[in-house]
Amino acid sequence: MHNHGLLHQSSCVDTPAQNGVAERKNRHLLETARALMFHSDVPKSFWADAVSTACFLINRMPSAVLNGEIPYSILFPTTKLFPVIPKIFGCVCFVRDVRPNVSKLDPKSLRCVFLGYSRVQKGYRCYSPDLCRYLVSTDVTFHESSPFFSSSILSESSSVVSESDDILVYRVPISPVQVAVSEPELVNDADVANIMPSPVPALPSDSVPASFVPNPTSPGPASTVPDPVVPDSPIDPSHDLLIALRKGTRPHRPPQRYADCVYPISSFVSYQRLSPVSSSLVATLESISLPTNLHQALTHPGWRATMEDEMMALEKASTWTLVDLPSGKKAIGCKWVFAVKTKADGSLERLKARLVAKGYAQTYGINYSETFSPVAKLTSVRLLISLAATYHWDLHQLDVKNAFLHGDLLEEVYMEQPPGFVAQGESRKVCYLQKSLYGLKQSPRAWFDRFYGVVKKFGLSQSKCDHSVFYQHSGGGMILLVVYVDDIVITESKISGISDLKIFLNSQFQTKDLGPLKYFLGIEVLRSKKGIFLSQRKYVLDLLKETGKLDATPSTIPMISNPFLDLNDSMFAELPNDLKKKIDPEKLKPFASPDRYRRLIGKLNYLTVTCPDITFSVSLLSQFMEAPTVAQWEALEHILHYLKGSPGRGILYTNYGHTKVECFCDVDHAGSKATRRSTTGYCVFVGGNLISWRSKKQGVVSKSSAEAEYKAMSQSTQEIVWVFQLMKEIGIIMTLPAKLWCDNKAALHIASNSVFHEHTKHIEIDCHFIRDKIKENVISTGHVRSDDQLADLLTKALNSTRVDYLCNKLGMVNIYAPT
Repeated sequence: MHNHGLLHQSSCVDTPAQNGVAERKNRHLLETARALMFHSDVPKSFWADAVSTACFLINRMPSAVLNGEIPYSILFPTTKLFPVIPKIFGCVCFVRDVRPNVSKLDPKSLRCVFLGYSRVQKGYRCYSPDLCRYLVSTDVTFHESSPFFSSSILSESSSVVSESDDILVYRVPISPVQVAVSEPELVNDADVANIMPSPVPALPSDSVPASFVPNPTSPGPASTVPDPVVPDSPIDPSHDLLIALRKGTRPHRPPQRYADCVYPISSFVSYQRLSPVSSSLVATLESISLPTNLHQALTHPGWRATMEDEMMALEKASTWTLVDLPSGKKAIGCKWVFAVKTKADGSLERLKARLVAKGYAQTYGINYSETFSPVAKLTSVRLLISLAATYHWDLHQLDVKNAFLHGDLLEEVYMEQPPGFVAQGESRKVCYLQKSLYGLKQSPRAWFDRFYGVVKKFGLSQSKCDHSVFYQHSGGGMILLVVYVDDIVITESKISGISDLKIFLNSQFQTKDLGPLKYFLGIEVLRSKKGIFLSQRKYVLDLLKETGKLDATPSTIPMISNPFLDLNDSMFAELPNDLKKKIDPEKLKPFASPDRYRRLIGKLNYLTVTCPDITFSVSLLSQFMEAPTVAQWEALEHILHYLKGSPGRGILYTNYGHTKVECFCDVDHAGSKATRRSTTGYCVFVGGNLISWRSKKQGVVSKSSAEAEYKAMSQSTQEIVWVFQLMKEIGIIMTLPAKLWCDNKAALHIASNSVFHEHTKHIEIDCHFIRDKIKENVISTGHVRSDDQLADLLTKALNSTRVDYLCNKLGMVNIYAPT
């Protein structure tokens, strides 16, 4: 603005009269909202709906400033003034119940309160206290003469509230946790409408009387929707007092306890905003359940047929020969792994069964030696998707059928015969492997060596920064290829190069063209005019189902702040007595099933591919896998409750019109109470899109917060340099210098000045390379306020408001959030 001659003018401090227009408009909105609420005795917790409705009506009433004209008609002269017939705010209404679990003998409508009009649909916005959610519908019957929150009913139900009280007592059991806050969503491919749902206000917990809070000790209802709770006794008068006066009598509920209520997953996942192609993909992924054992697979005709096809392919490739097991040799086992493959339009393509060897039983030096094989870094995959969103490139996916069978085995490996397909009369024989097979430790290396030789013949060059990334510059275009075992993603500035590469790869291997990228390594990829959206929705839902958390109470934060989380029994004995009183000794006892803890940590670790909001929590709890405690298991379960609240949240990559690189780094100094080590967190943006993030405990203890921040800046610089080298290698022009943001001025001063003194001479020499990168103009440092530090989410546990704010700034949205 300043560069174009625009000046920023503001009013004087504490002089609201200078904001006359804004103040008068605010007063107009508040007076109208109060009139709406007072007329129907609507509680204050619904103030946001009242203000939204007031704005809706004011824009459709004649204005004296416009000489009696209607503002909405002037802005949209051809649009109908009222999409629906206006009704009285706060009245009783009955919305048609269209839930699939409603039977013929159940009521056909839900008693709701009318709270305004939808901004994104032509319908009425109603709130159901029984479902604890908002409903938007046009199939509504209104009783405008009957206010839902009747003051007469309130006075009859409680005699403790006088007429002078301005605190309206609820008679509706509303749970603040069940109200989901919608986020900006991805517009579908048809671009039907620019959908931007209004956020639902979270109701304060202390505004609901204790009589209406579900009893956490009572068993949950049998149905999927909790029944409304009816008070059996008069409301406690102390709950109507100011919070300062009723502080001593307010009941306390520990934050980690969850009420035994049922919260259906349908209240947190919605597919209304998806395009037909995306809906088809999601429906296909949900329609078929994978077999959990061999008997289920063999009794299902579809899975049995695909297992037979796999056996024919293995036999055709001469993968093994049946021999007697030599003396002194040991045969490893094998098992079947099942998956569902989809077409480019999201419909079902085929069922896939793969025979996998139990390579963990192999012995080093006997039946395998070298095993290393490069696998594409997920940061490289996200960078590729970010570039495709920025430059509007196409993303295509290939799958190599039986990829590992193309590698030759040099070692002597014996394997048991496949379960369910033992050769008749030769049950005692074993398979002598001649080709590499999935599951063997040396199979990835053998396959990658073969694949590298093939793509090199086509003219692709291997990246030195990531050996699984290949690139080619030809004819003014660019081809980028990323391979993750046998899954291949290709993008190019010109579509002709992709076609030639597909034909060449198909001539060398038996490839399957999966079309545009839709589903990759368990990551759902949805594309529209707004950009490319990555999420692991199905992975989260499967994880919640596996752990029995589909109906669990949702949480708004991934972790509750607990400074004593890393304590154990021995450390507890050394604490002072005043601290011991704050800790429950039962929480420090060892968890009964450490294997269960480790399995869940492993699953959550993979979920951090698209969920940076749980990265710190998972990283912290990963440090206790050897001997977890009860408190650490409860913290791990809390992450599942957080995922239940927004299972469809992911990252949106869009075009911001530049390729600038920015990095935010932060540190939680001495965050570990047991080791006094600090936690480093950083996040890297390329072109405004988040591609890399990390949360890790530092290797040594830092003597000061400046030293800890300086080490974090050094680690962040390493990531920036790697991203810079990769982009330069594949031919992407990057704007230099990259910006490194930090909120510690002392660390910034150390990075900019090479003067050694008492406070810096103990810092490791390798940390000072950040100064060289500043001199080389690779990076430039800058100070950012702590409130705007995006890496704060990766270093410590935060409150819900802070978590939502940082997730929004990181580009995380939830297109599956119910409206």
